[in-house]
Amino acid sequence: MIKLKKWLKDNEITEVECVVSDLSGIARGKIAPVDKFLHDWEMRLPESVLLQTVTGDYVDADIYYSLLDEADIDFICRPDDEAVYKLPWTIKKTAQIIHNTFDKMGNPLELSPRNLLRTVLNLYAERNWKPIVAPEMEFYLTACSDNPDLPLKPPVGRSGRTETGRQSFSIDAANEFDPLFEDMYDWCETQGLAIDTLIHEEGVAQMEINFRHGAPLVLADQVFIFKRTLREAALKHNVVATFMAKPITNEPGSAMHLHQSILDVETGKNVFTNADGTSSDLFFSHIAGLQTYIPEMLPMFAPNTNSFRRFLPSTSAPVNVEWGEENRTCGLRVPSCSPQNRRVENRLAGADANCYLAIATSLLCGYIGMVKKLIPTPPVQGRGYEPRSSSLPHTLESALDRMERCDEVAEYFGESFAKGFIAVKRVEQENFKRVISSWEREFLLLSV
Repeated sequence: MIKLKKWLKDNEITEVECVVSDLSGIARGKIAPVDKFLHDWEMRLPESVLLQTVTGDYVDADIYYSLLDEADIDFICRPDDEAVYKLPWTIKKTAQIIHNTFDKMGNPLELSPRNLLRTVLNLYAERNWKPIVAPEMEFYLTACSDNPDLPLKPPVGRSGRTETGRQSFSIDAANEFDPLFEDMYDWCETQGLAIDTLIHEEGVAQMEINFRHGAPLVLADQVFIFKRTLREAALKHNVVATFMAKPITNEPGSAMHLHQSILDVETGKNVFTNADGTSSDLFFSHIAGLQTYIPEMLPMFAPNTNSFRRFLPSTSAPVNVEWGEENRTCGLRVPSCSPQNRRVENRLAGADANCYLAIATSLLCGYIGMVKKLIPTPPVQGRGYEPRSSSLPHTLESALDRMERCDEVAEYFGESFAKGFIAVKRVEQENFKRVISSWEREFLLLSV
């Protein structure tokens, strides 16, 4: 911790936000004065934090106590000195530090999303493979509102007007929010976040930020930090930034596109490419693994009821696990690139997915395909919105049932994680079903 201690001193840090990611991707933790942090490197949090739902509720008692100690003990959090970020928006000089999580015996905590990604990366390391990923995050900017029953509205830009119509790739439409994005870029640079291009997406005030490719754990940490950074920048300008999968009716959903490739550790070469520059058998098996197991593990990419609104017919999201070269109508796109950069783009994950879990699962699906030498379906030529292979589950309930029946989930993720994750999502689904929607009031109130 000598390196971390020096960094805190050099940057004159007075407060430290000690954080971990819960299953929904929410930052949980404690804020400590720097002297207190330096005196005791370990932070302790109740085990229950990792079985908390997005609404703050918990799973049923039977499942709760089958996974956690009945005494509601703490788990141990230790700072990762490779995941330290200076917060540029705070009044006091503050650092946010992502912590590694352990049980009381010192073992990595199985319910931790970050540990799950480490588990998958260890599988690759055992075969001398090194995954490389590049996430693309879509999001909406909306006007502030204190009434969740009202539809979201686009914010007012520099021109004093709200955006109308579809403005895909419009520079002027993106420039409407220049002050916000200038802060975002400055703050990301301060924190060392590897963001690249900004584009205006198809929806009204919908944007996309691309991250430069790199190591999966580093990129997952950066996406985790970026979401909070963007929200803070938006709030400074009286705007809301949301990563909901489908926040606005009749507008496109927001995705987290994941580009992934695999390098050979010894040679540094892309295992997706043969010596003559052609696609390798491992490349095709990786695609086949994604095709086979994404439908079985879909809640890791679409974790909320709202996530499945992105997959409705006539939306711009590909509702399939087809693959094709330079084909955005496929759930699995192979971009046009040099042989050394050959990769697969998983376009099915929603922007609302936990970045650790989505990256871990996407890599795991491909890994299983590689070790089992699976064979993909033929690539799609032309429009691929109509799936030829097995379709995806249409609801969170059916997706959770399917995930529960998938033997590979417990085999690779562990029984505790599988049981805990599914239980948390089922509680959230039950909470959702208790809420009466505006659609029901509008069309059923006086009609049935």
